[in-house]
Amino acid sequence: MSENKINLVVPKDYNGKPIEVVLREGKAPVALDPKEPVRIAINGTIDALYRWIEKRVELIDQKKANIIVNRDRMAMSLSINETDYYQTKISGVLQESKEMVEFGINTDKKWEPIKLSQFFKMHRAFFKDKSENMMLVSTLKNFKAKVNQDIERSKEENGSKVDNYSQVVDSNLPKSFKLNIPLFKGFDCEEIEVEIYADVDGRDVSLSLVSAGANEAIEEYKNKVIDEQLKHIRLIAPDIVIIEI
Repeated sequence: MSENKINLVVPKDYNGKPIEVVLREGKAPVALDPKEPVRIAINGTIDALYRWIEKRVELIDQKKANIIVNRDRMAMSLSINETDYYQTKISGVLQESKEMVEFGINTDKKWEPIKLSQFFKMHRAFFKDKSENMMLVSTLKNFKAKVNQDIERSKEENGSKVDNYSQVVDSNLPKSFKLNIPLFKGFDCEEIEVEIYADVDGRDVSLSLVSAGANEAIEEYKNKVIDEQLKHIRLIAPDIVIIEI
């Protein structure tokens, strides 16, 4: 067994007492490889930017941050340390509610009468009037439509042609009904009036849901909500540049 002698000078503390020194045998633990910084990218609802800034405003260099606003896409994005490769980016979008998407209001979504009847029955909670819901469920289940078609075709000797076609659909569907649903994700319910449009092609019938009121409210909300968020941000972080595109 070999002996290793170590000459050690033990320093003393302010009171003249030797400082305790601990000698450990064996191999030192392997140091972990240094890791690169991580990019922070968060996607949330339209108020995500304000909520992030509110809690970290004292840590932000506002002169190195920017907010990009795109009203057409109903979106905003915040970049912190804008020239840094590992910059922080927070994005917020004013998203259409899942209820609006599921109903397919003002979209190309087509419903078979029986499928729409079942859907209305399972989503009765969103109807302003429960008795109206029951009536719609029953009507759609027993959907009837009378189609009157007029076809006029003629050809004159001089080559002139007449080819007219008209179709009038008379159904037992009500003109409209009212829903109480959120227009946007994270927002309160709004009352909207919805119409049912029927498309009849022979024996095939497809229905679509249309609401002019919902479309108008969405346009008004889009600008109102974004303006409110920017107002809140300016109050707590006035030096962050805001750019509209």
